[in-house]
Amino acid sequence: MPISPIWPAATAVNANGAIAFHGRTAESLLDEFGSPLYLIDTDEVSARAKHFVRAAAEAFNTSTTHVSFAGKAFLSKEIVRLVAEAGMFVDTCTMGEMRIALAAGVPGRRLVLHGNNKSDDEIALAIEQGFAKIVVDEPNEPERIAAIARKLGKRARVMLRVTVGVHAGGHEYISTAHEDQKFGVPLLAAGADAAVLDVLNNLTDVTPAATNARIGESHERELHYDVKYPYDLSHEEVSDTDKVLAAAMEAIADGPSIAVLKTILANQDVLELVGAHSHIGSNIHDADAFIHAAKRMMLLRKTLWATDAYILPEIDLGGGYSVAYTDGEDSMDIDVELTRLAGSVSDTNRALGMPAPAISFEPGRYIVAPAGVTLYRVGTIKHVHLSDAKDSAGNPIDERVYVSVDGGMSDNIRPALYGADYTARLANRTGSTETMLARVCGMHCESGDIVVHEVRLPADLKRGDILAVPVTGAYGRTMASNYNQALIPAVVAVSEQGAHVMLRRQTIDDLLDLDQG
Repeated sequence: MPISPIWPAATAVNANGAIAFHGRTAESLLDEFGSPLYLIDTDEVSARAKHFVRAAAEAFNTSTTHVSFAGKAFLSKEIVRLVAEAGMFVDTCTMGEMRIALAAGVPGRRLVLHGNNKSDDEIALAIEQGFAKIVVDEPNEPERIAAIARKLGKRARVMLRVTVGVHAGGHEYISTAHEDQKFGVPLLAAGADAAVLDVLNNLTDVTPAATNARIGESHERELHYDVKYPYDLSHEEVSDTDKVLAAAMEAIADGPSIAVLKTILANQDVLELVGAHSHIGSNIHDADAFIHAAKRMMLLRKTLWATDAYILPEIDLGGGYSVAYTDGEDSMDIDVELTRLAGSVSDTNRALGMPAPAISFEPGRYIVAPAGVTLYRVGTIKHVHLSDAKDSAGNPIDERVYVSVDGGMSDNIRPALYGADYTARLANRTGSTETMLARVCGMHCESGDIVVHEVRLPADLKRGDILAVPVTGAYGRTMASNYNQALIPAVVAVSEQGAHVMLRRQTIDDLLDLDQG
């Protein structure tokens, strides 16, 4: 019997009510590999990676597209190989991620380096290995990268991360395009009125003034003739829309991002400016915010052409494509929303009189989150009687059942860190039809150690049963810790070919070997 859409496609429930992954029951997997256990359906990873690459290419069918897997979501050599085989680049942001990607056999030309505080060693390795992009994150970084490149006698490919002022995503900690945060360089100067950019919502077609206007070093407009429109922006025939567009370009020309792009261009002997990058948040359900961000990035590109006669070859629109964590929750329809985004990008560039750039994306969660399931064994079950309490829907309740499992915030910190919601299901048998309102919690010494805030589980749940928590392939293992000296679980790959250990379980010897006291 099939299971709901939030589970990997090859997940099913057998006649005994046990959950099976490619025919392997949860109980048989725990018996072989231990508990708790991360499962990654590698067939699901491959399918989702190929789907995204294909959807991007089909949506932007008149442009070059690049898709990078955001390794921060979950990284191992096997995952790197799977996404690379699907046609993806790999996005890294630490020496560890870089080394894993290189060890997997991916050449530097298919790798990207991000990070708001890159070390000299990380920059040097990216230059030596010929990374496709080093994403500049702060105004002084181009000079650092240039100095390292000169020392190595090589040229680095760089891209500027821009904070465009479009906010999207859920929790404040995962919304990354507002100005008051650590990532990127602002599009506009502090205090500038962003309303000037609203003209982007009213562009309809190529406008001669927008096409011909060029802003000099002093930001005074210079006259540029062509065969049809021999006039400048002060001419009476220039439309109000063109004048507002020119004002928007001037605001961007006065902003920090253009200044950093100019610094990069001043070091062209060792820095190749390959584009600009924007990342607006995480777990975004539709293309609306991406469209607003993309329009601003296209105007940045137009403005750099107006100031320096340089056309940015590529615009990276980042990641943040949502997945559903619980039944009934929204997830982004990639085919539909990327097509909407492509239409807007095309319309904006046509109105600005600019050629289309290459477009790139950085999905991470979208590729691996739905491919992951975490299995736990049930321990203590505690019935807590309540007064004046309510469930998440606001209904009064007189009891909550705390179901403790043999993991917790050390293997999934997201509920404690972000208040993230998950669900759980009895995985080893058919439970009673009578249910109880449960909170699945971990074994750690924190009241916030919660795996699932609220879920209805069979009333006959008992110690030793197995709970399965879906959609844990992203930011579970990769954010795992040894809190309370808990051992980080193994990651087991499951597919039509069977099951094998992808990342081994930590042992007590691992902990003791680290302790040199």
